[in-house]
Amino acid sequence: MAHWPNARQWLFSLKAFVAAMLALYVALSFGLTRPYWAMATVYFVANPLTGATRSKAAYRVAGTVLGAAAAVITVPLLVNMPIVLTGAIGLWIVLLVYLSLLQRSPRSYVFLLAAYTLPIVALPTVMAPADVFDIAVSRVEEIVIGIVCASLVGAIVFPARVAPALRARAQQWLDDAEAWARDIAAGHPRADAGRYRLATDMLALDQMIEQLSFDTESRGTVARARALRARMSSVMPVLAALDTVLHAKREGSAVALPPAALETAVARLRARHEALMRTCVTLQRGIGDRAGAASRESDGGARGREAGTGEGAGAGEGAGAGSSSESEDADGLHHDHGMLLFNAASAGLAVFCVGMLWILSGWQDGGGPVALSSIACCFFATVHEPRPVARLFIKWGAVCATISLFFLFVVLPYAQTFEALTGLLALPYVGIGALIARPGYNVVAMLLAITTASFTNVQSIHDANFIGLFNTYLANAAALLFAPLWAMLVRPFGSQAVARRLIRASWHDLARAATWRAVDIPASGAGFGARMLDRLGQLTPRLGATRGKVASDGFAELQIGFCTMALQRALPSLRGPLRKAVRRVLAIVARHFHTQARTGSAGTVPPALQTWIHVALAEASQLRDRELAASVESALVVLGVTLGGHETAR
Repeated sequence: MAHWPNARQWLFSLKAFVAAMLALYVALSFGLTRPYWAMATVYFVANPLTGATRSKAAYRVAGTVLGAAAAVITVPLLVNMPIVLTGAIGLWIVLLVYLSLLQRSPRSYVFLLAAYTLPIVALPTVMAPADVFDIAVSRVEEIVIGIVCASLVGAIVFPARVAPALRARAQQWLDDAEAWARDIAAGHPRADAGRYRLATDMLALDQMIEQLSFDTESRGTVARARALRARMSSVMPVLAALDTVLHAKREGSAVALPPAALETAVARLRARHEALMRTCVTLQRGIGDRAGAASRESDGGARGREAGTGEGAGAGEGAGAGSSSESEDADGLHHDHGMLLFNAASAGLAVFCVGMLWILSGWQDGGGPVALSSIACCFFATVHEPRPVARLFIKWGAVCATISLFFLFVVLPYAQTFEALTGLLALPYVGIGALIARPGYNVVAMLLAITTASFTNVQSIHDANFIGLFNTYLANAAALLFAPLWAMLVRPFGSQAVARRLIRASWHDLARAATWRAVDIPASGAGFGARMLDRLGQLTPRLGATRGKVASDGFAELQIGFCTMALQRALPSLRGPLRKAVRRVLAIVARHFHTQARTGSAGTVPPALQTWIHVALAEASQLRDRELAASVESALVVLGVTLGGHETAR
């Protein structure tokens, strides 16, 4: 029973079903050609949070219009060249899916919807190109009806605002961070699951903050949420560094470092953590507080700027990660362009291949199944780990197809009224809606919504041509089955290859950051810190599937990166032997990670690194500016402990 949907998920499912039936009723009333698309669209845009539904709805309308317009232009030009038309559709999918994968916000729906709307509109009209405009308009109407119904029901029936959900999610994150800090202080073994959860939850918080701007909130609430996210992103490297230093002290692997420098580093890291947590708690409590939001708007923006510039200590200072600036956030995202392009190309090639099968078969009505397959192919291109999702889709798709077959030929013919039809459709769709609200099942459930809607096309209930209808049913099933099988065939490498590429990209960044000049840091530092954190968030969900076969868990690189930036920021203020020693430390770090990035495997840290760290610590202890000295000492200690005598891997 632990996996059974909870009350909120069932409530969301009922709301989605009501919206879907409303959309179906309106589409049938207007006599649209594919009313089930209006019904299925509700499940595309529905989200337990009202702001999330609005954000998806706005961008899905834009994507649908873009894809339909492309179909109106493409079909008349290429209808007499079916192979060229199929190739053009495949290239369109490659480009638009790639652009969708580059986005980490609701804007991705613009490109994803445009990617598969073109084949949805274009392919069924190949035999009647003069109808392409009417079908395009009809398709836009069907999808807009579904979007409007989902938004109305979501906003009227027990609306769930984003701000309280974000505040609760942030509170859980802060509680987890405090639990990790207590474990560190108590000397308990490092709880990897806890700190991995902190990293992955940051990605979910980013999505909720994007959705917050579509909710009925003030600008001050959004600014406060961005400021909170900026501070939270600085907590992880500070705690990771404190964990590493105290663990090394207890194990005796840090005894070669000066005791005074070790104590300084520990004290500064603890002070930095406490200051960050106090600020986070204040910001978290203010999210969604409408009464005080307006008066705090300027305060929220100021805190966001303060968090972006990042005064701090040791591993947590000066990297500028998590700035509240949208442009900096955009620049700080890590994109594996090669992998994203491969995923997009696999979807485009899949659609081209299934389209060629249709052309070679000579089946006039095959455009519909090909269009259905293109939707599934586009969705699988957005899945980072296609194999488990494909298995789930095949298993549940077979269940839904069987249920749909039973409904279509046995049950629905007896639905003489819309009310009876609604009651009969409730069984599969209430279950699908509950799956959509559950983490890990969203993509599969949306694909199942399409499957069930297309198989139980209510306009085909009274079709006397049983053989033709059954053939279409089998063609749709085969088209949908093609997508997961193709994804498993062409993308077999899974999480391990992706994790290795993420770690290697971090090594490249560390090598570059250690060689930056002072003038490069203001422009590049914020992007570097945010990129390291974003890469960690992408890496941690994949660590379980790698079974320890990757060089690192990402936290060591995060600590080294923030230490490197702290030394880089301090370097212009250093003089004489200390400046020389710090520059030597950075040069060794740069060569080490450049070698690892070039070879793709972790290597032993040069012994000269520890020598120059000791020299730099000795010189830093003589600085008159004790604040600057403590900052340099903390960064050197964390760097020395993290890399001292070990490979990058933990």
